[in-house]
Amino acid sequence: MSSPRLADVAFALFFVTLPCLGLDESYRIGPEDVLEISVWKEDALKKDVLVRPDGEISFPLAGDLRAAGRTVGELRAELAKRLEKYIPDPVVSVLVNRVVSNKIFVIGRVNKPGDFAAGRYVDVLQALSIAGGLSPFADEKDIKVIRKENGKDLVLPFDFRAVSRGQKLEQNIRLQGGDVVVVP
Repeated sequence: MSSPRLADVAFALFFVTLPCLGLDESYRIGPEDVLEISVWKEDALKKDVLVRPDGEISFPLAGDLRAAGRTVGELRAELAKRLEKYIPDPVVSVLVNRVVSNKIFVIGRVNKPGDFAAGRYVDVLQALSIAGGLSPFADEKDIKVIRKENGKDLVLPFDFRAVSRGQKLEQNIRLQGGDVVVVP
C-alpha cells in the first residue's frame, strides 16, 4: 500500500500531463490567449490569465514572465522553477482555455469573409470551409496565401481546383496565425 503523499502526487501528475483538448504539444502560446494556471493544493494560486499584447503574463509569486512563443510544457516548467522558492515541489498545471492569437483571415470571393480564431491548426481547405466556401464567381485556380516572414510578405499559391482533384496537395499548407487567404 502506498503512502497518501505518493498517491496524491500520482493523481496530480496524471491531470497535469493531460494534453490541452484540441491542441497538440507544439502549439505556441500567443498574445490574447487565455490560460488557466493552477498549483496543486494551493487554492490561492489558481488564476485565469490573459497573455498581454507584449507576450507576458503576471502570476502570483512568479512575477512577470514571457508566455508568447512558448509551448504549454515550457511555460509550466518555468512557472514551477520560479515557484520552487516558495513552494516545495510545486505541481503546476497550465491549460489554454481560449485561443485568440491563432487568427487567420479569409478575404475575397468566399461566402463569409473575415477573421477566424482557429482553436487548432487549419490548412487552406479547412480555412475556405470555415469561410463558408467559395462564391460562384471565385477564381479557383488563383487563390493565394499571404504570410509575413521576417517582416516581408511571402505569397504562396493555392489551386483549389487541382487540390480538390487530389493533385498538388503540397499546396494545402497548414496556416499560421496572421496568414491571409485571398480568393480573387
